[in-house]
Amino acid sequence: MGKIKIGEKIGYALGDGAANIAWRGVATFLFIFYTDVFGLSPVTVGVLMLVARFSDGISDVLMGIIGDRTSSRYGKFRPWILWTALPLAVILSLLFTSPELSSTGKIVYAYITYIFFTLIYTANNIPYGALMAVMTGDDKERTSLGSYRMVGAFAGGMLVQGALLFLVAYFGNVDPNLEVSQLDQSEYRVVVSAPESVENVNIKTKDGIALFTWDDKERIPEENVPTPGKSFSIEQGKRYAFRVSGETDLTKSDFTIIDQKRGYSNSMYLMSAFLALFMFITFYTTKERIQPPKSQKNNLKKDFKDLITNKPWLVLLVIGLLYNIYNSIKQGITIIYFTHYLNNQLLAASFLIGLMLASIVGAMITSPLGKKLGKRNLFIYALIFSGAINALLVFCGPNDIEAIFSIGIISEMAAAIFPTLFFAMLGDAADYSEFKNGRRATGLIYSAGSFATKFGGGIAGAIIGFILGAFNYNGQDLTSIQGAIPGIIMLMSWIPAIITLIAAGLMFMYPLNQGKMDEITLELNARRLRE
Repeated sequence: MGKIKIGEKIGYALGDGAANIAWRGVATFLFIFYTDVFGLSPVTVGVLMLVARFSDGISDVLMGIIGDRTSSRYGKFRPWILWTALPLAVILSLLFTSPELSSTGKIVYAYITYIFFTLIYTANNIPYGALMAVMTGDDKERTSLGSYRMVGAFAGGMLVQGALLFLVAYFGNVDPNLEVSQLDQSEYRVVVSAPESVENVNIKTKDGIALFTWDDKERIPEENVPTPGKSFSIEQGKRYAFRVSGETDLTKSDFTIIDQKRGYSNSMYLMSAFLALFMFITFYTTKERIQPPKSQKNNLKKDFKDLITNKPWLVLLVIGLLYNIYNSIKQGITIIYFTHYLNNQLLAASFLIGLMLASIVGAMITSPLGKKLGKRNLFIYALIFSGAINALLVFCGPNDIEAIFSIGIISEMAAAIFPTLFFAMLGDAADYSEFKNGRRATGLIYSAGSFATKFGGGIAGAIIGFILGAFNYNGQDLTSIQGAIPGIIMLMSWIPAIITLIAAGLMFMYPLNQGKMDEITLELNARRLRE
């Protein structure tokens, strides 16, 4: 009931690495995929993400109930990790697939695949989260396990966020006819044509430095802002001309033209394969040790009564919702911010890797800081610090790259403490329920984690969609993109920061300090030894 071997902790951590390939992949890339590649409006995407979450409250609770009542030779929660590994990988792949459909057909396809994704993710992630609470009865060891888990989560996030854009460039590489003529030392005229039509390609130089403007009389001035690359659709046999400046000695081999539709799809297919592999490893390397009291009988009415009178759980439900809105807004706007404000999409990959490395550091320091300060106090300090630092991005211009990276990394190091503590504290809430009521419904308790993660992400998607919609953002129209820049900056800086301040105030209501948890742990261990 106490210490867990490092190998098992690593195996457990890989499960959240897999989950974050799915979740961070969706949170970071799906919005821009839907708007800039699939062709949906930001308001449509925002409504989709919000509507899909309304079913999550029911499905999360149901999955918690089902997990608590699952009985197999593998335990209550481990089998669900095995059973959902392949379905989750498949539905993630379908999310980033772009079938040829009408405008209405695209919306229907997006709703079906997105809702199925949330349901399968629920069936996987609630049992995965609950597993942590039954691997050990030691709340401090559970905090350590939570740190391992978050290192795995951030490593999975780093894999998808750091590698995906480069994989998109690799898998989506287009080889059209390219004519390059030099006008002077650092200016060129580039003409592109292709034997077949390709929707939504992006042209830029390999170094991403040169600026592109249309060399086309049909283009209105607002469309001809110099940017480090251009996105457009190629029609078969049509020629597209650009003026390119800012780099020297350019040849055909120095230009990349990326089919974003094919690139995103093939890249996510590869990521989905890693997801399934990691889930299988988690299943085979972990073990369930804590069981409900032997005298406990199934009583759904009593489980719900215990749940809604569990003050630590109620506080954590709201806090989890708020911090997930904070994180999801930042993740959902980052690619748009780098693509359309900094005009350098691939630089976002380096930024996201930097955030993931900072997150790993944040997860690793959570356990020792939690022992010194207590989980509740550390949570409050981290919320205030992360939000305040993140708000400083409002003062950064598109050339303040070092400042943007520094602010993002420092803020993210503190933000990594949120989920690390949150899931460990859900285990504490399960212990509190057993201590107070003599009953344990771990899966139902952990339904708060999945609900907060998914519904928070849905609210964040709606906030992004409505704010960009208010600024008339259209990811396939350069004029509207430039007009939406103030909204993009707001979403990247002070809007998420406000949410952390609200969460910090509510966290003062959390009743389980470290002294209380020590009392609960000792009492529960004594009870289990008597059984």
